[in-house]
Amino acid sequence: MQLAEIPLSDIAADILPRDRSRSDAAALDDLTRSITAIGLRQPVEVFGLMQGEDQPHPYGLISGYRRLMAFRALGRATIPALLCNPADIPATLAAMVTENEVRAQISPWEKGRLILRLVEDGAFADAGRAVDALYPAASRQQRARLRGFHLVVEALRDARLRTPEALSIARMDRLATALRLGGGPAIIATLAANATPAQALPQQWEALRPILNTILTEPAATDPKPGRPRHALTLRQGMTLTRARAHNGWIIRLTGPMAKSPGLVDDVFDLVEHWLQTGE
Repeated sequence: MQLAEIPLSDIAADILPRDRSRSDAAALDDLTRSITAIGLRQPVEVFGLMQGEDQPHPYGLISGYRRLMAFRALGRATIPALLCNPADIPATLAAMVTENEVRAQISPWEKGRLILRLVEDGAFADAGRAVDALYPAASRQQRARLRGFHLVVEALRDARLRTPEALSIARMDRLATALRLGGGPAIIATLAANATPAQALPQQWEALRPILNTILTEPAATDPKPGRPRHALTLRQGMTLTRARAHNGWIIRLTGPMAKSPGLVDDVFDLVEHWLQTGE
C-alpha cells in the first residue's frame, strides 16, 4: 500500500454499506478532539475508482469512515490515506464486507447495490468476479443468489421501488428469477403504476404478486411464435399492457398517461368485441 495525502473531496465515502445507524455523536466528538490534540494515528484506506459522469470521485473509502467524518467536521482539506494496490483490493474489500456483516445485518438489496457499484466503478470486471472476491467463503448456491441480488438492483434501481432495503431474501430471489425469465418490462410497468406516495413497499409487492406468479409458473413455450409468452407490451404512445393470470382466466392491465382516458378503454372493448364476434 502507498501512503498519500488525499483531498477529502476526492473520496467517495459510501461505496461500501456501513452501519452508520449506530454512529455515536459523542464518540465522533471525542475522536474529533483527539485528532485536534494529537493528530490522526491511523490513516484511512481507499482504493482507486473508474471516474465517469455517475462517479466523480477518484477514490472509494474502504475503512475509516468516522475518521473521514471527523476530518470533514474539522474543515480539513486532505487526509492521510493508504491507497490499496490493485492486487490487494479484492482481499481488502472482502475483509471489510465481512466486518460490516458481523457488525450489522446488511440487506440483500444493499449487497446487490454494493456489487453493482463496484463493477460500475471499475473495481471488478463483472458481477461474477465481484461476488467471488467479496464473498470467498460463500458456497456455489450463495454466490448464485448474490449474483441474483445484483441483477435485481441493476434492473430495478430506477423503477421507483420504495424502501427496497426492506425486501427479504425470498422476495429478492423471486424477483431475480422473474427477471431471468424476461419479466423485467412487466415488473417495471407494475411498479410505475403503483408508485404514488400512498403506496409503500407492502402495497407495491401486493401489486407485483400476480405478475410474478404468472411469470414464474407459466411454461416458457406455450406458443410456437418466437418471443412468447409476452408479459408486457409498451406502445410508442406511452401506454403499457401487462397480463396476469386470474383464477378463471386472465387480467390485462393498461397503464400510462393514455390509459386514463375512458374513451380509449371503450375503443379497446370495441376492438376485442369485433375480433371475437367476427373471428377476424
